[in-house]
This record gives sequence, structure tokens and C-alpha cells, in this order.
Amino acid sequence: MLAAENVTKEVISPEGTLTILANVDVQIAPGDTVAIVGASGAGKSTLLALLAGLDTPTSGKIRLNGVDITALDEDGRAAVRAQQVGFVFQSFHLLPSLTAIENVMLPLELAGRADARTLAEEALAQVRLTERKQHYPRQLSGGEQQRVAIARAFVSRPAVLFADEPTGNLDAVTGERIIQLLFELNAAMRTTLIIVTHDDAIAKRCNRTIRIDAGRIIA
Repeated sequence: MLAAENVTKEVISPEGTLTILANVDVQIAPGDTVAIVGASGAGKSTLLALLAGLDTPTSGKIRLNGVDITALDEDGRAAVRAQQVGFVFQSFHLLPSLTAIENVMLPLELAGRADARTLAEEALAQVRLTERKQHYPRQLSGGEQQRVAIARAFVSRPAVLFADEPTGNLDAVTGERIIQLLFELNAAMRTTLIIVTHDDAIAKRCNRTIRIDAGRIIA
């Protein structure tokens, strides 16, 4: 499903060239659950952004479901993301002017799907939020907002779901419910799940763990 081959990411800083990732090789199978762990600044979120096509490497190749996304321009990568990828972030990234169901419908409407409302209704039912579908984000708790974000991420049935510290803004009990929901949907839809986390308990629930230190995979 995903393959990173000798991927390096460098940025220019006032002090010179800074290497964020160095010679990273990763292969992830369809339907797998993978945790990316490491200290703050180790390069976890950078690796996720590269694998998802949100950023481009300085060198190396990344293939997503057989497509070399490093050979595409931004429009091409955006098209692949729209068709193949879902995202859940620490910050929920819901549009405050849209209701829960309108937030979930948004990616489908952008894709021109005529059945956007029906699919959004089903997705909200899966995260047990049917009764809150007409509420705005400000009327929802943090856990409910993250459940809306998960429904939005899964509504287009992506091949890969990327979750970047999905419980970072939640209390422990709510965070556990969110993680349980992610794994339930991963199993039901056979979506490849990649989670960036600092929580070893979450990492242990995944089939595999990729540990990064100073931009290199160490385990």
C-alpha cells in the first residue's frame, strides 16, 4: 500500500541545511496498522506528511497504492489524496460554520458525489453521532468533534488513514474511546491505518511500530 525508498527530507535554515529525515525505507501492507513513534522533533510528523503526499522529499521515492506520488505536482498529489487518503489530526480541523453532517459531507461534495448526504448519515451513525448531526462544532465536546473528524476521514472509504496524535487534545477516557473507534473502523473497512503517537499503549495495539530518532528509523 505504501513504500518509501531512500527518502530524505532537508530544509534550509539560517544555520545551514537541516536534515529532518535521512535515508528512510518503509513498506506498509494493505490493511496494516502501523504506529510511528519517537521523541518530539524526531521526524514523525514529517514522515507522515511525506507518506500522505502533503509534502515532497528532497530525494527518494514514495509510492501510494502503486502511484509514485513524488513524480506528481501538487494538483496530482491532491487528486491522489482525495481518492485514496483520509486524515485525522490532533486539532479537529472542523469548519465552524458547518454542522456536523455538513463537515462530513464536504469531501464528498468536493468530489461531486450525489449521494453525499446519505453517505455522511451512515458515517455519523458509525461513530454514534446521529443525534448530533445538526450541531455546530462549538456545540460539541472535544470527543464528539474528533468523532465527526473520524467520520469525515472514513466517509470516502480511503485506502489509507493517517492519524497524527489523534488523542492529543482529549482526556484519557475520551482518548481511549477514540482509539477504539479508529481500530473498529480500520477492521470493518480494511483501511490501512498509520498513527503518529507518543503513547506506547496506542503503539502496542498496532501490528507494527516504526521508531524514529533524529530523522532515522532505529527499530
